[in-house]
Parts: sequence; structure tokens; C-alpha cells
Amino acid sequence: MMKLLWVVCLYISCLCGCQSSELNGREDFMLLAGSLTKQVVRSSDRGMNDAFDCSHSIPPGSKQYFEYLQSRGVTHFKVPLSWAQLLPTGHPSQPQQAVVRCYQTLLKQLLEVGLQPLVILHGWKVPEPLQSRYGGWESQELVEMFQQYAEFAFQEFAPLARSWLTLSDLDDGWHDEQPADAPSFLQNILQLNKNIYQLYHRRFPDKGRRLSIGLRATDVAFLSHIKDLTTMDFLSVHIEYNCGISSDFEKELKNIQMSIGNFPILLYEMIAHDCSQSHYQLLGEFLNVLMNNGLNIMGCDVKDMLGKLDIEYAPISREISHHTGVTGLKNNYQTVWDKFGAQTTTERDIFLEESFPSDFQWATSSVSFKVEGGWSEGGKGKTIWDRFGHEGLASDNQTADLACDSYHKVDYDVYLLRGLQVNTYQFSISWARIFPSGYRQIHSEKGAQYYDQLINALIESGIQPIVTLYHWDLPQELQDFGGWTNASIVEAFKAYADFCFSRFGDRVKIWNTFSSPWVVSHAGYGTGKHAPGVKDYVESSYQVTHNILKSHAEAWHAYNDNYRKTQGGKVGIALNSDWAEPKDPAKPEDIAAAERYLQFMLGWFAHPIFVDGDYPATLKAQIEQKKTECPDSVPAKLPVFTPTESQRIRGTADFFGLNHYTSRLVSNSKGGCTPGPQGVGDFDATVDLSWQSTASDWIYSAPWGLRRLLNYISTEYLNVNKLPIYITGNGMPTNYSIDSLTDTSRMDYMRSYINEALKATLTDGVDVQRFTVQSLMDGFEGKQGYSQRFGLHYVNFEDQARPRTPKQSAYLYSQIIEQNGFGTQKSKKVKAEEMKLTQRSAALPPSEVPSKSKVVWEKFSSQSKFHRQMYHYGTFPQGFSWGVSSSAYQIEGGWNADGKGPSVWDTFTQTPGNIPDNANGNVACDSYNRLNEDLYMLRALRVKSYRFSLSWSRIFPDGTRSSLNQKGVDYYNRLIDGLVAYNITPMVTLYHWDLPQALQKLSGWENVDMIEIFNDFCDFCFATFGDRVKFWMTFNQPQTIAWSGYGLGNMPPNVKDPGYAPYRVAHNLIKAHAKAYHTYDDKYRKSQGGLISIAVSANWFEPKDVNVRREVVAADRAMQFQLGWFAHPIFKNGDYPEALKWQVGNKSELQGFSESRLPSFTEEEKSFIKGTADVFCLNHYTTKIASHVTAKLTPQSYEYDWDFKEEEEGDSPTTAIKNQRAVAWGLRRLLNWIKEEYGDPEIYITENGVATEAKTTWDDSARVFYYKTYIDEALKAYELDGVSVKGYIAASLMDSFEWLNGYKVGFGLHHVDFTNPNRPRTPKYSAHFYYNIIRDNGFPLPDDEKMLSGHFRDDFIWSVATASYQIEGGWRADGKGLSIWDRFAHTPLRVFNDDTGDIACDSYNKVEEDVAILKQLKVTHYRFSISWPRVLPDGTTNHINEAGLNYYHKLVDALLAANIQPHITLYHWDLPQALQDIGGWENDTIVTKFRDYADLIFSRLGHKVKFWITINEPYNVANIGHGYGTAAPGISFRPGTLPYIVAHNLLKAHAEAWHVYNDKYRAEQKGIISITINSDWSEPRNPYKQEDYDAARRVVEFQLGWFAHPVYNGDYSEIMKTIIRERSLAAGLPKSRLPEFTPEEIKRIKGTYDYFGFNHYTTVLAFPVDYKNLQHYDADRGVGTIADRTWLDSGSAWLKVSPFGFRKILNFIKEEYGNPTIIITENGISERGAVDLNDVHRSYYYEKYINQLLKAYLLDGVDIHGYTAWTLMDNLEWATGFSERFGLFYLNHSDPDLARVAKNSVSLYSKIIACNGFPDPASGHECLNPVTEESTVPPITDNAPVGFLGMGLSAADAETALNTIFALLIVAVFGAVCASVGFLMAKKQSKKRQNVDSIKLEKTF
Repeated sequence: MMKLLWVVCLYISCLCGCQSSELNGREDFMLLAGSLTKQVVRSSDRGMNDAFDCSHSIPPGSKQYFEYLQSRGVTHFKVPLSWAQLLPTGHPSQPQQAVVRCYQTLLKQLLEVGLQPLVILHGWKVPEPLQSRYGGWESQELVEMFQQYAEFAFQEFAPLARSWLTLSDLDDGWHDEQPADAPSFLQNILQLNKNIYQLYHRRFPDKGRRLSIGLRATDVAFLSHIKDLTTMDFLSVHIEYNCGISSDFEKELKNIQMSIGNFPILLYEMIAHDCSQSHYQLLGEFLNVLMNNGLNIMGCDVKDMLGKLDIEYAPISREISHHTGVTGLKNNYQTVWDKFGAQTTTERDIFLEESFPSDFQWATSSVSFKVEGGWSEGGKGKTIWDRFGHEGLASDNQTADLACDSYHKVDYDVYLLRGLQVNTYQFSISWARIFPSGYRQIHSEKGAQYYDQLINALIESGIQPIVTLYHWDLPQELQDFGGWTNASIVEAFKAYADFCFSRFGDRVKIWNTFSSPWVVSHAGYGTGKHAPGVKDYVESSYQVTHNILKSHAEAWHAYNDNYRKTQGGKVGIALNSDWAEPKDPAKPEDIAAAERYLQFMLGWFAHPIFVDGDYPATLKAQIEQKKTECPDSVPAKLPVFTPTESQRIRGTADFFGLNHYTSRLVSNSKGGCTPGPQGVGDFDATVDLSWQSTASDWIYSAPWGLRRLLNYISTEYLNVNKLPIYITGNGMPTNYSIDSLTDTSRMDYMRSYINEALKATLTDGVDVQRFTVQSLMDGFEGKQGYSQRFGLHYVNFEDQARPRTPKQSAYLYSQIIEQNGFGTQKSKKVKAEEMKLTQRSAALPPSEVPSKSKVVWEKFSSQSKFHRQMYHYGTFPQGFSWGVSSSAYQIEGGWNADGKGPSVWDTFTQTPGNIPDNANGNVACDSYNRLNEDLYMLRALRVKSYRFSLSWSRIFPDGTRSSLNQKGVDYYNRLIDGLVAYNITPMVTLYHWDLPQALQKLSGWENVDMIEIFNDFCDFCFATFGDRVKFWMTFNQPQTIAWSGYGLGNMPPNVKDPGYAPYRVAHNLIKAHAKAYHTYDDKYRKSQGGLISIAVSANWFEPKDVNVRREVVAADRAMQFQLGWFAHPIFKNGDYPEALKWQVGNKSELQGFSESRLPSFTEEEKSFIKGTADVFCLNHYTTKIASHVTAKLTPQSYEYDWDFKEEEEGDSPTTAIKNQRAVAWGLRRLLNWIKEEYGDPEIYITENGVATEAKTTWDDSARVFYYKTYIDEALKAYELDGVSVKGYIAASLMDSFEWLNGYKVGFGLHHVDFTNPNRPRTPKYSAHFYYNIIRDNGFPLPDDEKMLSGHFRDDFIWSVATASYQIEGGWRADGKGLSIWDRFAHTPLRVFNDDTGDIACDSYNKVEEDVAILKQLKVTHYRFSISWPRVLPDGTTNHINEAGLNYYHKLVDALLAANIQPHITLYHWDLPQALQDIGGWENDTIVTKFRDYADLIFSRLGHKVKFWITINEPYNVANIGHGYGTAAPGISFRPGTLPYIVAHNLLKAHAEAWHVYNDKYRAEQKGIISITINSDWSEPRNPYKQEDYDAARRVVEFQLGWFAHPVYNGDYSEIMKTIIRERSLAAGLPKSRLPEFTPEEIKRIKGTYDYFGFNHYTTVLAFPVDYKNLQHYDADRGVGTIADRTWLDSGSAWLKVSPFGFRKILNFIKEEYGNPTIIITENGISERGAVDLNDVHRSYYYEKYINQLLKAYLLDGVDIHGYTAWTLMDNLEWATGFSERFGLFYLNHSDPDLARVAKNSVSLYSKIIACNGFPDPASGHECLNPVTEESTVPPITDNAPVGFLGMGLSAADAETALNTIFALLIVAVFGAVCASVGFLMAKKQSKKRQNVDSIKLEKTF
């Protein structure tokens, strides 16, 4: 209400102008203030005597006062001239020039600030000197003198003023001094006014000038007379307004308007009466009077109303306050202080238990440089904070290089936000990540893609992104040019903002241009404590603010002009401010100092934006004052905005963003000439030591300050525009400590500050619309590094995975959000969605022996490995139920809390020795006390269902209804209500093994009375929870209960009776289940609409030999004994399966019993049991291999009744639980078996998961692979096989008490720290992976897997490759010398099966045959290598073997005759042995020898050959041959040095050969020459970890870059040089083990390429490995690699099918080496084992890889010129001999002719060649229908024994032996350290686990 008058006047100005025909709209409406006075304003005398008359100079601060008025909407200011001072004698020829100049200056000041003067020639009273000389107004002479005076005034001042009054107080004349001849007196005055009017408009005819005369409104009777006798442009009146009697005011104005017609009226002076605070609301009536009665009001006076209504005024200096007439007014700060300052502590701190408005926004925040890391990833430029950290300026030399690794962890961060339940997330964009240099010319698309990913993830999760464009991390390149002190940054920022608006604005609707810019100016450029560390508070700090404000304004206008209309967003600024209170409230000077503090902090930025486009008057006045006080050392230089800039800045915010953390006590002081706010502002700031301190010496908790600050902002800045306030940052830091998760101080701080915001909103009416808690997680806190923690989530900065764990404050904030404040939540009855029973299962006939479901083995067991492994992309049906699971005993804890009774598991675990480490579930995950924490995880995962069990003894402590424990019921009610509130379906298990101990004393499940007891428990649960629970399971894994609990006795209740009790217990369990089912079906289904079933467990059993019927029967029997035991009675006919009855019955008879140990059901029981499940609930973990055995008869045992043996599936990965391998393909088969066996029921997979060891915390890639493969098998079953899979439940939500394994292993998607009493839960890698599966509803086909149609360039090279040693044979023919591979292959234990290249493919003698198959392939080129020792037997040109050369002449000629271009490799690993004998590639003389050899070949063949490769895969030569020693020459004893020496010489040799060709032959032969480099692509094992990305990068740098970097860039990469040097020095070596090139060598090597020859086969997943001080290539690289389990295998252990990596590495080459021309010189896949010419895997490989090549070419612009398949035909695959076959053509080595037989892949490859790519199948391209040349050769199997170490072994056994040998060789390379590693690994493999391995048929515990 205090600002209502402003609203009134502005509203008048808006509407009144619309009614005026003479005024130009609202801009001409006059809001009139003034005038200046000589002294303190008078109270009643309205004469002119006290008006400022220029007898003294204009008071200091006047301009600031005028600026203030203009900012508050005032448009005009009264300037009364002093006739007596201007013309003391009355004659215009004798003016006082000083007075003239004074008035001129005053008028100019007004115009400069945007105020128009209203100049008054005179009031009324004649000056005493003139009256004594000429008389009064009745004197004609005086009238003439006044007219001369008017003419003089117009001459001097009219150019500066357009609005005039001749006499402002005409009415005073006839009221106060009315002469006897009043009519003549009045006539004189009016004629005088008319003359002056005519004079004025004649002299100044321009439009818009106005002149009038003033009188009282009460003299309405004279108005018509006056109007007739004089001339005026408007009527100026004095009027009074009584707030209590507005009707009189209305009448007066009406009468005036009627008297003068539709003539404009200026309310020149308006006196307000009786306007107490209780009458503020009547000001609205004042508006109605003026606007709704046909009045033509052109302006109004606001001065008196300002005083009466206590309206805010500008901070006024002491000098000007005596001249404004407003010294008695209170400013906004005073008003707020008066409102709150008198509060008692109790009043101040009262807690408001209410809620925010329903649309209130809850947010948390982060800052790019504090959390992102990835400081140089994706082309990001360096920032000022990067430099700050790298220069060691942060605590403990910490940097933000990795920070929280949010650059790679979008999913992690959004997970936290979902858990918190925030609806908005505020984050900042790193300018340097978008524009690395700060300028738009250089743009990082990868940086923009990161923010796209983040924004999309937020929106996907229903969270609104709020983006801050600048939060302190300036690109360093901009800082190098002055940063924010350089005015050019304004345009740079505008361009950056414009890019962000255009790129992200379609999704981002709220923007902050800057966050806490005061910190930038103050700490970054003032004190220098923040980056960029500039210490200049005199000038830089103020210039920075100046440029930031202009940058903000330009960004706002860019959005407003270009994007607002289409995007509909808002742009504002987030300003930081403390609240300031007077240290001594009794001292006015302290109150004024506190207000100055706010103006220097908040007003510095807020005033220009929200008020008038300029700095606060107080700030400017203080700086001006300091100029006077400190002429020799000015402490501050404040830049000045031009009028255009001010106009540009003013109003550039759509909301007021506030960052607030603390308060200050401020006192007045003399700052002297000290720079900085306190010095310039003349104040001191401190805190009350009773305030709660924090980890920061800046932040003290004073929550009440927030409410007061909000009130101040609302009054000071938002009184007119009514913008909302967003609290954009509030939080406090704690110190890093061991127990950083229990942040009670933050909880107190957050609760109290949010409550103060609530008070401001509800009690004070401040429009607060959002609260942002800073921050989402701990981060890099600038100078404090990681020592201070602001986060709601704890980040472990000691762990490279940067795990995030919710603190207690996160859970509190989530609760506040859920309640929307602090109001008491109304208990609302939540209703769950019904799950209708779709169909009753029909009774099925009993299973046969074996069952008809054996068709599943017939269908799947003959699948090839390729088809079995093939990953399937697709999605599950809409409505698919994704969930997670837990069970009561495993997670709840509270084992004896609130009346809970003991269970059998409580009793069992209390006994020492039963569980490893004597663990128990007394506390477990403490879920009984941490429900909100469990709900947090479930919300974050976005699961659709949560499976949990009820603790029977928590509800019925003794197992019976009479012991009902209401507190236990209340716990489950809260859990269920919470789930349903978040749309999570509760899937409740009634019994998950934790039987009340009291019931076990009655013999537990052996007692038939348990059927009724259990039914009563179920009945209670249905009645109590069934209104919300729609999915029930009676028992979990009843087979485990029966066998492990009552047979083996290794689980509670520990009954060991394997021959009888399991069957009795199972019998009772089945009947108890059926009883509970019928209770639900009869009593509750109709009203509750739910489903009920039982969760049975099953492994899949694969027959050991599917072709042997007995083994198939054994596998079927295994299925019936495990799954059928319970499923058959329930889902089929109410009775046990025939196989079970037959087996147990026969065994019993053989054992001498008169009847079967298996109980039988009566016909009534069968009828009662069958069909008692609405859906099929399946728990599944692993697959076993089953084979028939004849088991012993004694002792009697369920296990011996089986007559089958189960074994592990040995090819699959192990897990942390013994005998529980991850065999994903078994799930699909099991689901198919259930479909066939049980009549195609709807199936819910109610448990599936994998155990990892407890030391595997959050980086659980093994679990990710498990889910990735198992869920895909379920998808295959659904999409390919038609199995009705309806849901999938991952086991489990979090690590928990894992039964007999205690806490040694974990199944959780979340890690639980069981050593911490708070049991903190941290999401693992697998949690984020599982969320993505849920989000995508499966595995939709990724873009990488989609085929692209298109063609390669017209001159594309299509080739195939071989190598001399691998195919030629003729190892001693025609004078050929020995090669190192001849020596290596003839050395025992070197080559698999003792294979050699002596004959190989006999290509030396089969040129015609080879060319024939090349023609069949339709290749354009053929890549082959020359055998160096065949041409130069001793490696030198001393002896040239012409016979050898002739072979190559013959081959080249044959190729050319077939129109196939030869592509020759000079060196493909077969070095002449003679050269090896003198050191080989280690001896640098080989460089010259290789040059000479190359020279010879160029000279002999170069006229026919145009494509050359110097060296093939130098990496393999250097590292495999001279590091590992598993290839020739087989050297492994110097792995830390020799590979680098060899590589050094290889590079120099290549360069010399290149230069020989370039210098001697290129001009004539016109060929091209290069080197071929091989490399895998590498991906991070965990895509959310920077260190895995770094490891992946090292893989490529140490393989590809090792050789490419010198050739293309001139030297080894900095990564290699730095790592090897540092590791060498750390090991005590004097220098790096990596040789250095001389400058001349660098120059010689750089650029020695005409194309990039590239060999590629596969991709690896990389992770870091610390090899300590081991000096070896692998240790230098520091990487371990694995393969994704979903990638298809090949015949080579190292080669997995991963086509996407091909495109990625090609793009890497493009970016890293300047997009060179690339020819793929090798790419292919192997097979081993039985020969099958239908090589579908090879066809698949080529199609997928070549299509990725096409994508790189067409989509990415990679300069691809050719592709070469490896290889033409099966050949000697180096150390693996002939066992691995890469060929497109098969060679049968048992055929003396070595015939080349085409495999089916030949057809595929030749078709691709003919099509030159992949034409659109719809195009009908002729190449798509080639004439096929079917092979007539039948499939060939080669089962001959293989010779190995003198033994005849099968191929498989020999392969295993060879791999073992290879492994031993590598171990030998690593030496002692590796031996230690190997020992530890072996120890790990053999470690005894304290688990019981007799739980064999289900998940092992």
C-alpha cells in the first residue's frame, strides 16, 4: 500500500492521455515534484519565499536526487524563478548573471536526468523593492515591468523549458490582498497573462510548448470568467484531497471541468489530508475519481502526497536533504526496519507451520566449473578457474579438472533430482565449453551436445531446466584481453547468450544472465581472492560491474527481440545480497550505514536494472564525496552510463533472482581513502557471535534476514513492476569430515531459511515463487577447493567414480518439497490402480515323461553361437511392469523395535558362527527407520513396481492375530501409501522365509495347522492393505523353504531331514498357498480388484548332450523336480508332476518303503489347488548343465531322488556366488519352457540379479552386463517367441543382508555402507543403467545399428589383403632366405599345432588360382606384401634374388591383366633372419637397409605399381614381437625399453623409404605411399567415469598415436612422452625410456604419408590399472581392457564384433590428424573349429563394418578412399597357426591341391563391391540381384587331432593349451610385479567362500 500513489499516478498517466486530444498519450502526462527550497520545508506557508532562488549555489547531490525522482516515475519538476534575484532593479538590462547561470545549470541537470522543468515566472507577491517603487498589481507600470521580466526569462530559459506558469498563486491575490478595485486588478493580471502567452507562442511557435496561470480549485466561480478574459494552454489548479471524503474531491473536479469545458487540467499542487495508514486503501477511489468521470487531467503533483503517505525517496545526501522538502520522509530500508526491528527474538523466530502456494517452485542448483569436470573434454577451452586451480591457488592445490565429473554423469545428477522431487534445476553453462575462446567463431558442438543431453534428461524427468549463462567461469582467452574490464566483452557475451537462446531456448524457459555478479566484481577483480585474481578495487571492480550490466542488458534485449515471442521464456539476473541490520538500532547513522551496505552490494546491480538504468544515488554520492576527501588517492572510479545505455539497461529483467546466505551487523564509520565497499561506503560490517557459524567465515546463520531482505527488495525495486522474486541460491557449507552425511547444521539452516521465505510469502505478501537450495551436491568451491561442502549430496572426491550419496539434508528437503512447506499434511486416502484378472487358467493335463516342453531344447539347443549371442533390439509392451525387489528380513532391521516378535532368522543369526563375520539383520539397511530414504531411491529409479515382503512377526509377533502389533501395521501403511502416491505398484510377498519363532516352536511348516494360521495372517493383510495392494505373492521360493530349511537344514529353521521333511513341508506350503488364494478370491477380489500368485524359482537346465535322449530326459526331470514341484500342482492339474511322483515312488519302493515318501493330494485337494495363481511369478538367476546319473539309495534324500547331476555352464562368466554363473541365454529358454508347459501364462519375472563382492561398491559393470544380457533374453522371449512376459523385477533395490552370505556379497542397484550407522545408500552404475532400460522400455534400436543406404565415391578402392609369409609357402624355394617367421615357426611351443608357413597356401606356385578368386570377388585392388628375404636373402642389396623378384613380376602382371591394381606392402613382419642376427629392428643400421630394400623394389616394380605401404602394423612389430614375444622374433625380456627402440627405428625406416620414393620415383611413377597403422577403438568401461575415458584415450594414443602422431604431427604425442618420462624417472632411471627424435628427425618423419593406411578389427572397453613401478608398455599405458558381453565372438579371443567403433575411430583420425585421405587396409573376422562355408558371422561383420564406413564417409565427412577385407583366403594366422581362419575363401589343408573354396561371405562382399555401397533396397538397383555362384562343396569338418607338445589333442584342448602358453609368456614379460598380481588373482580365484553350496536349484545365498 505504501507505493499505491505511484501506481495511481502512473495509471492516470496511462489512461488520462488517451482521453486528451491535445496531449501525446501517456508520455505527456505530468507527474510533478519539487521544488527545491532554501531550507527545511515549511508546513503551511505556500508562498514562494522559501523556494530555492539561486542566491546560493545549487546544493550538492541535487542531480542524484533528480535521478531518483525520475526513476520513480516523476516526469516534471517545478522550478520557481526569483524575479528579485534575477532582476534586482527590475530592468532586464541589469540581470545578476550568476543567478542566470545558476538557473540554467539547474534546468540542464533536470534535462540530463530525463525530467522536464515546469518553470514558474512568479508566485504572486510582488518583491518588496519593486512594490515600494511601482506599487502592486493594480499598477500598470508594474505590469509592464513584469512583462519585460517575462520576455527576459523566455530569452534566457525557454530553450531549456517547454512548460511555464506566469503566476502560480493567482488566487492568493484576491483572497489575501484583494484591493478595492478588484475587477480592474484582476483584469490587469489576466490581460498581462494573455500578453505573455502571445509573446511566448510568437517567440517559440514549436509544438508542445505550454503556458498557464495557477489558481485554487475552490475558486470555481471565477473560472469561466478567467477563461474568457485570458488565454492559456491548460488550467493549473491548487486542490486538496481528503482520503476520508473522496466524494468532495470528485465534485470539485467535476465542477472545474464543467466550468472550463474539455480543457486540460494540471493539479499543480495537491494537498492530501487525513491519509493515515488505515486510509491507504481509499487511494484507489482517488484513481476512480480521476479516470471514470470524463475528466481531462494532464498531470498531478505528488510532492505533498509523498510526504503524507510516507512513500520511499531516494537516499539523499545531507546537503540536498535541506532543499528537497522530503527530509521528514522514510526510505524503504527505514520502513522495513521499522516493521521488523522491534520484534522480540521469540516473535522473530516463531515457526510458521503452513504451506506455500500450490504452484510454488522447488529447486536445487549447481555451477558448471564446480561440478562438471571434463576440463579439456570435447574441445572445451580453458577458463579462469582452470588456470586458478592449475596455479595452485586453491586449497591443497586442488583443481576442478574432474570435480564431480558431471560432464559424464548426466544420468547420475538427474537421478538425484528425481529422488529429491524438485520440479526445477538451476545450472550454469560453461561459456568455454560452448565457445572455447569465448567468441562465436569457434564453437564446440560436443559442448553443446552435453547441455542438450542434460536439458533433455531433465525434461524427460519432468524437471524444468533453469539456465545461468555466466557463473564466474570466464574463458581464459577473454581474460587474457582484460576479461570483464574490456568493453568488447559485451558483444562477446551477447553472441554467446544468443547462441544459447537459439540452441536451447525451445526447452529452457527461465534464464539467468549472471549469478552473483557482485562476487565477480568484488572478489574476482577487487580483492582478487577469486579467479581471475585481479586486485583493483579502485577502477577494475567498478568497470567490471559496468560491463556486466551492459552485457546483461544486451542479452536480455537479444532474447526480448529475437526469441521471446516464439519461445515464451523469461530472462532475469540472480543477484546476491546479505541482509544488513544496524549494529546499534538506536543510532540513526547505523541505520543509514546499513542501508548504504545494501546499496553498495545489492543496489550496485539492482538499481540500474530495476529502477532507473543508473547506479544508486547513495553509491554515486559516496564516490563523489570521496573524490573531494581524497584528491590524491581516489579510492573509487565509477564509470558513467550514457542516457542511451541507461535506457537500455533499465527494466531488463522478467524476475528478480536472489542469492542469499547470511546477514551482517553494520555500523557507521569513516572509511577514509581506503578502496573497497567499506572504505568508500563509510561503514563497518560484522556478525553477532551468537549466530550459528558455518564452515565459511563469511556465512553465519541468521535466517530472519531473508524475510527482511525479501520485504526490502519488494519495496525498493518491485513496487511498480511487480515482478516475482526467485530465490536462486541459499545454502551453507560444512567442513569435510568422515561423517559428512549427517549434516544436522544444514538441516537446521535449510528449515529455518525456507520458513522465513514462507513468512515473507504468506504473512508479508511478498511474491516469492521459487526457492533454490544450493547445491545439489558437493563441488569445487573455488579457493576452498573441496574442503567446504555445500551439497545436499555427498561426493566422494577420493574415488575416481565420484559417487553421490544423499545426506540427511537431502531427505529433509525432499520431505519439505513433498509437503510444499511445513503445513500439516492432510491424510489422503490413496487408491491404487486395480489389476484385473484377465483370464482363469484352464486345468491342464499332467506332464508326460519327458514333457512335451522338450520342444524347447529341440528349438534352441542346436542354435549356433552366433545366433544365440545375437543381440536383439526392441521394446516391451506398453504398461510393462519394471520394478525392483527386497525382503523384510534383508533390509528392515528394527528386529525388536516397537513390539516386533523374533523370527526364525533372528534366532538363527544371533548364534555365533552361523553367518560370516557373525552378521545379522538386526539393523540391516535400517529400512524400518528409513522409509523416506527407500522411497527416494524408488522415485529416482522411476520404477513402476516395488516388490517387498511383510514381516509376519512385525505384524503378529507370535504369529497369530491375537498378538497384533499396530506399529508394525503402521509402518507398512506408510510404505504402501508412499508407493501409491508415487504411482509405484506395491507387489507384496506375504512370506519371505522369516517365520515367527513362536510358530516354529509348533514345528513350523511341518505342522498342518500352519495352513490355517497362515491363512489368517493373509486374511488380515488382504483386509488391511488390499485397498492399495493389487499384487500379492503368497510365498517366495517355496522350494528353498522346503529343501534348504527342512532338508539340508542350512537355513532356518535348520531341520535336517532330507528324505521326508522337504516333501511334507512342500505339501503344506502348496495347500497353505491355495487356501490364501481362495480367501482372496472369495472375500476380496471383487472389491479390491487385485492379483495373487506364488513366486517360484527355477534355474534353466540344459542337457549335457541334446542329441542323447537320456540327457534330455534328465534335464526335463531337473525342471520338474525344481519348478514343477510347485508349479505343476498350481498351474496344471493340482498334483505333482509325473516325473516327480515316478522318481520318488520308485526310489521309495527300492528303499523298502511300502508307500512313496512323497505325500499325495486327495481329489478334493487337487481341485482346490489347481488354478490358484493369476499369473506366473518367476525367480531366476542362472543355468546349469544336467546329465543323467543313477544316484545312491541311502540315505533317503530329495537330492538323491533326482537321478541327475548338475554342473556349471563353463563358458559363462562367474559371479560372487559359487556355482551361480551368468548364463543369460538360459532365461529365454526357461520362459519358453514355462509357456509350453503351463499353457502360456502371463509371466512376471519377480527376481533376477547378480551378486558382486562387497568390495565392488558403485562401479559394478558386471551387474550392468548381467542386466543387459538377461533382460535382452526376456525381450527375445517376448518379441521373437511370443511369450507373455508382463514384468521384470531386478534383484535388488540395494545391498542387504544376503542370507547365508551375510554382507559378503551384494545384489543391490544401490550400495549400502553397513559400517555407517546411517546406512547411506549410493546409486551404483547399474542403477543408472537400469533406469535407462525402464525409460526406454527395453532396448530400442540405436542409430548406430541402423543401416544407411548410400554409395561410396565413384573411384572407391575395393580390395582384399594377404601377407607373404601367411600365404606364399616356398619357404626355401628359388634362393629365398630365411625370415624371422621361418625361425619362429620352427621353434617348439611358438606356433599352435606346430603349424608353419613352409607351404601355407602355396601362393608362390598358385598365382593363377589366386587371381581367379580375386576376379570372383570383383575387387579393384589386391593388397599383398613382398617377402624381403625372398628378394634379398640376407636383407641387403649385396645379393638380389631375381627368381624372387620374378614371382612378384608375374603376380603384378597377372593382376594388371585382370584389371586389378596391385597394392604392395614392403614389410609385413617377415624380416630376413640375417638382419635379425645383427639386432634386427633394434639396430639402427636397419634404417638404411630398409631404405635400400625399398629403393630396389620401387625401381623394379614401381612402373607397374601405384599403391605402396612401407610397413604394416608397426605396433605389432614393436610390442608383440619385441615386448610380449608372442610373435617373431619372440623377444620378451626387455619389455620396458625394446618396443620403444624398435618403434623408433621403424618410424625412421618408414620415413626414409617414403623420401626415397618421393625424391626419386614419384614424378615418374606417380604412385602414392604411406604406412599402415593398426588400432582398436576404445570406449570407457564405465561411460560415466572420466578416468575410464582417459584410459580409453590412452589405449588409442599408445596404439594408433604411437606411430600416427610422429608421421602426421612430427613427434610422439605429449600423452606418451609425459607418461613414459614420469614413470621412468619415478623408477629411478636417469631419463625417459622413450627415445627422443632430433629436430632433424622430426622434420624428416613429419608428413611422410600420402594417405592414412589403417587396419581395424575391434573395440575394447578400457579402465585404469595401476601397475606400480613396473617398467613395461602395458604399465606405461596403465589400462586394462575387456569386451562387452553382448558383442559377438569370433574365432580370435581378442576380436569382438563391435562395428560402431569403426566409425568412431575414423572420426578420431579425422579430428586428430586433419582429415587425411584414409584407405582401410585391413578389416575382417575369424572363425575356428568346425568348418562351415555358410559363414553368416563374416557376412554380418562385413555388412555392419562397411556400413559404418559408409556412415563415416557420408554423414561425418571422413575422407574415405578405399576398403580392404582381411583376408582373401584362410592362411597361417601367425602364432595361432591355421586354427583361426579369416579368409573369404576356405583352404582345405587335407587337399594336396589346396583348392580355394568360396564361403558365402564372398557373395555378400562382391555384392557390396558391385553396388559400391548399400543402395536403397527400394531402389531396385541391379546390383542387388547378382548372379549367385553357389559353392558345391559340402560343409567340411576338421576333427583331426592336433599335435601339441608332442601330444595329439583335440582342437579345443589344443586351443586351451595354446592360450595357456600365451598367458604364461605374457606373465613372464611382466616379471616379478606381474607375478605378484597373478598370485593375487589366483588367490582371489581360490579363495574359500563361506557359503553353503547345497542350495543348488535357485539363487544361492
